[in-house]
Amino acid sequence: MSYRTGSEFAREMDASDPLAEWRGQFYIPKTKEGRDCIYLCGNSLGLQPKSVEAAVRQELEDWKNLGVEGHFHAQHPWMPYHEFLTKPLANLVGAKPVEVVAMNSLTVNLHLLMVSFYRPTKARHKIVIEASAFPSDHYAAASQIRYHGFDPKDSLIELAPRKGEATLRSEDIEQLIAREGDGIALIMIGGVNYYTGQLFEMERIAKAGHAKGCIVGFDLAHAAGNAVLKLHDWGVDFACWCSYKYLNSGPGSVAGCFVHERHAKTELPRFAGWWGHDKNTRFKMGPDFRPMQGAEGWQLSNPPILSLAAVRASLAIFDTVGMEKLREKSVKLTGYMEFLLDGLHSDAFAILTPRDKDQRGCQLSIAVKHDGRALFDALTVAGVVCDWREPDCIRVAPVPLYNSFADVHRFVEIFAGHVK
Repeated sequence: MSYRTGSEFAREMDASDPLAEWRGQFYIPKTKEGRDCIYLCGNSLGLQPKSVEAAVRQELEDWKNLGVEGHFHAQHPWMPYHEFLTKPLANLVGAKPVEVVAMNSLTVNLHLLMVSFYRPTKARHKIVIEASAFPSDHYAAASQIRYHGFDPKDSLIELAPRKGEATLRSEDIEQLIAREGDGIALIMIGGVNYYTGQLFEMERIAKAGHAKGCIVGFDLAHAAGNAVLKLHDWGVDFACWCSYKYLNSGPGSVAGCFVHERHAKTELPRFAGWWGHDKNTRFKMGPDFRPMQGAEGWQLSNPPILSLAAVRASLAIFDTVGMEKLREKSVKLTGYMEFLLDGLHSDAFAILTPRDKDQRGCQLSIAVKHDGRALFDALTVAGVVCDWREPDCIRVAPVPLYNSFADVHRFVEIFAGHVK
């Protein structure tokens, strides 16, 4: 679309924004002076939906009034509570209901699924990740490799950009898979890279991996609720995501995972727990584990209801608005920020995130050449909430549910006043 400088354009865009009303459904943090902060940190922790308090309070009331009977007689009975999230989770990531479940936290789920899907052999034992993957993905992959008796120096392949480039090219990923594929057991990369904001072509990667007999999984921490996903159609084997970033369900809240339905009836090895046991016979308390079909079969313990209540309230928003509409606004918001930053004509910073809208979510990663931390601190003092990552990166994420075009315009004004 065609952008213009000046605050009048931002006001026009906000006035015509069909999703503008949703900003009022979130609590916006305030500055010391009582003004709304410019909150551009939803890629780290999403804001609290106003509906969450009532959802959690209902479970507290049912616990207070019913005690253990809340498992069966609460307004939303606790025994099947995770099932209330199944359909909205499936809608969110482009899956069938049997393929998704809300459980645990992100890295716990990665480990549980690698127990099943990383089955190294002497000939095929390598794991492919991004060189700039989030550290916990490195830790998880390397520890799984060591657990199976291999050495990460030999078994961990780290995808790095070409010299002088900040992001990966899909053709380079495909070429590596084609070259090394016979030795690759698992490809496990982020749907969106946390540092650069690059949105990977997941369907393309899955196709290349499967052509060489590799298992393909994704860490969707920065993709769920940020990009339109079609995990079932893309044929992804498994995926995991947290819910406290773009899904706005609170710090450390319950995560989610996807297992493609083609694995639903297979006898994959797994770490078992009673909540993954067939629910029709679970309370017979038998010694033999019989997993539920689909992603639910990877559950271990009964879930934390208070946290799930927050997730349920947030997912209801996504189910109402729809990812396609959110993505449409996101493309405009981030494109507007890019346009205004480019208009500063400054060589003091560079945007690391791909220019192609189809290769990024809402985040822009800004590499600052000098005194980046001082610039970040100045933004913070000015009421901007964003994110600093060593050694030189300021990450900003205009989230379509609660950020406005005025937020973006004001951020760039403040940024321009402090960048050197």
